[in-house]
Amino acid sequence: MSKLAFVFPGQGSQAVGMETDLAESAIGQERFKQAEEILGWSVLDTCRQDEENLSRTLYTQPCLYVVESILTDILIDEGGYLPQYVAGHSLGEYSALYAARVFGFDAGLRLVQQRAKLMDQAGGGKMVALMKFDRAQLEETLAKTSDVVLANDNSSQQVVISGTPEAVDSVLSEVKAKRAVPLKVSGAFHSPLMEEVAQDFQKILDEVPFGEALIPVLSNVDPIPSTDPTELKSRLMQQMTGTVRWQETLIQLAEEGVSELVEVGPGNVLTGLCKRTCPSLELKNIDRAENCQI
Repeated sequence: MSKLAFVFPGQGSQAVGMETDLAESAIGQERFKQAEEILGWSVLDTCRQDEENLSRTLYTQPCLYVVESILTDILIDEGGYLPQYVAGHSLGEYSALYAARVFGFDAGLRLVQQRAKLMDQAGGGKMVALMKFDRAQLEETLAKTSDVVLANDNSSQQVVISGTPEAVDSVLSEVKAKRAVPLKVSGAFHSPLMEEVAQDFQKILDEVPFGEALIPVLSNVDPIPSTDPTELKSRLMQQMTGTVRWQETLIQLAEEGVSELVEVGPGNVLTGLCKRTCPSLELKNIDRAENCQI
């Protein structure tokens, strides 16, 4: 029997117009209204305005969570599509937890809002994506260089390093890569340099009750499927300073027997990574209400 997995993209996949036709659906109208009451600003308006503002962490993360949650509700509640597994890349893990009904829409958005505020205020860091590089050379260089780590292990030939600007630049000077693209972020996300932010977020996370997942969740820091609320909350906390092990997540999904992977949200970053890591999987992108058909 074939198995279906939903995966949710994170920061970097946002795009002006990503709200598309979602406001035309009843669930979309309800969610956008709820979001404005919680956030104090309009996700719809933000998604329709300039890219620079939308790309600011403070706005990007809540907007992505709201858009992905609406698509999830259309797929599961209205379409009757129930995946056997869910996973999300960085911020997308919150959408995955919502899809698994670990928490409700409001609770998830409040978490994402606080996470975005804390991360938006983080400074002094740098993140750079590397494409087509010598992995052994990179690992050796990272091992001997302090204040820089592997933040996102996306595929065999696509990773992100994170750390102080000086440490990141030092690694770049030693590691040959076909492309090195600085990310538009304020801090060294998914690195030990986020420890202070993580401690502040821990207080917020502790106050939010998690329920048992209705769908097994593969977490960024541990891609083994779990439905245990305590474990899922612990993993989410570790994500603040830990590596996003996305390549391992895709391999684990394939080992679990998943044959179809659906990226729920704007863009096709995750399906693009899957093509390189697990080319045998059937892939689909769902980014608007009108194409919520699997």
